[in-house]
Order: sequence, then C-alpha cells, then structure tokens
Amino acid sequence: MIAAIVPCHNEELAIGTVVADLRAAVPEMTVYVYDNASSDRTVEVARAAGAEIRHEYAKGKGNVVRRAFADVEADIYVLIDGDDTYATADLPAMIAELREGPYDHVLGVRRETEVGSAYRAGHELGNRGFNWFVSSVFKSPVSDMLSGYRVFSRRFVKSFPALSREFEIETELTVHAMSLRVPQVEVPVGFKDRPAGSESKLRTYHDGFRILSLILGLIRHERPMMFYGVIGAVLALIGVLLGVPVIVDFLDTGLVPRLPTAVLAVGVVLVAFLAWMIGLILDGVLKSRREISRLNYLTYPAPPTA
Repeated sequence: MIAAIVPCHNEELAIGTVVADLRAAVPEMTVYVYDNASSDRTVEVARAAGAEIRHEYAKGKGNVVRRAFADVEADIYVLIDGDDTYATADLPAMIAELREGPYDHVLGVRRETEVGSAYRAGHELGNRGFNWFVSSVFKSPVSDMLSGYRVFSRRFVKSFPALSREFEIETELTVHAMSLRVPQVEVPVGFKDRPAGSESKLRTYHDGFRILSLILGLIRHERPMMFYGVIGAVLALIGVLLGVPVIVDFLDTGLVPRLPTAVLAVGVVLVAFLAWMIGLILDGVLKSRREISRLNYLTYPAPPTA
C-alpha cells in the first residue's frame, strides 16, 4: 500500500490540482490531505478531488507529520506539500527508486522548471548554507535538506520520533536519516512557483532562526562530544589567557597580586573540564539510544520491491 500525506493550511487554490495529479501519477495510492486549521475551502476542494480528509488542529507542519506518521498505515509513504509547487509526474520514479534500492528515504531535490526563479533569494541562500552546515557536521552530503517532497519506507516512518512542530520538520527528517545511517538517495524533481493568488506560509527570518535553533539542538543531542568539546575548548582557552599573566607574575615575584583573576581563571578551566565530561557521558548515552533506535528500525520489513 502507498499513502501520500499532504499537509495543508488554506490551500484551496492549489489542493485540488495536487490531489488530482497525485492520483493520476500513482493510481493505486491513497491520498490523505491533513487539514491544519484551514479557514478557507481547502477541505471541500480536497474531498471533491478524491482525497481522504484528516485533521490536525495544532498549528504547524511538524504537528501534521507527527500525527500522520502515527495514524497512517502503509508500506510506502509520500510526503508532499499541498501548494502545487512540486512535480507529481516525478513521483513514480521516486517510488521505483525506493523499491529498487531498496532505500528507506528518497529526497526530492528541487530543480526549477519555469522561467524565472520559484525560490526567494533569501530561501535559496539559506538552504545552501544549511545544506553545507549539516553535511559538514553530520558527515553525510545533502543537496536540499529543506525539500518538502520525499518518499519513505515504513520502517523509516515508524522509527522517526517527529519532535518538531513547524517547518523545521524537514531538518529533523534529514538529520534522522543521517544519524540512523539509513540507505537513502536523492532524485531531482521539478519545482515551480505557487499558483497565482495563493500565499506562502513561510516566514523567511522566523523559520530560518527556528531551523538554525533546531540544527544546534540536534548537534547537541546527536554530536555531544563535538558540541561540548567546542564549548570546553573555548572555555579552556579563556582560562589560559586569564591565567598566564597571573602565573608569570607569580614566577617573577612569588606573589599573586591579581587574586580575583586567578580564581576566575581556575573556575573557567574547571567548567571547561566539566563540559568535556558532560560530552563524554552524553556520548555514551547517545550510543545506547542509537542501538535502541536501530533495533526498533529493524522490527519493520524492508520496502517491497514490487
């Protein structure tokens, strides 16, 4: 069974086309439109187009994905936005790629199909920066971590914790795949601008800061030795810079004329060692948590090949 999950908030101008195109691209697929507190005719239009309607009243795309992944039972899951910006014609190839791998995650990498840019300049620059940052930290390349067009296996979906509330859910999906080291692949997909008259729900700076905050939080949870190691190194450097003049004075005079500075330097160095110890302890906890996640992941079968 294949299920498409389409999060929607006030997409009456686009959702009918999205549902119809999804059903035409993969006729055997069930399309679930998850209405996220819409105030327009999104639900009526989606139902008329042949979608099954579900509701998530807590605002935010992350809340929708969390609910849908818990409620929907399928062998293969498709996640696509309801704004008609992604090319549904590419979906059969994405599903075939998942099956042939077999892979657990197929990421649709956006390629513009219209004259003019469907990206806002700030969004494109931010996406590239986040791609580089996450690829560097997690040692796994990603070309479009903010894409909302993905195909998943059942074992990926059912092992995904889905803690994010809003648009940072794409970042969490990407990092989960990297941390669990699931087999995954990227596939180029068409991308165009929203239909005329519809309005984007993205808030460039607000959502950018939320994504950056999530990335830093994920580094703290998934790379504790790196996170606390850097903090410890910075604190140790500050402690040394504060302490060296005091030591030089002591060697020259046998006195400690700047006692408060000496106490501060010792305190900063002790906090640095404490940060390193926290990193070591959390690294051990991380290994245990990953073992549990891996075992949970292995309780589900691989994607069907046909």
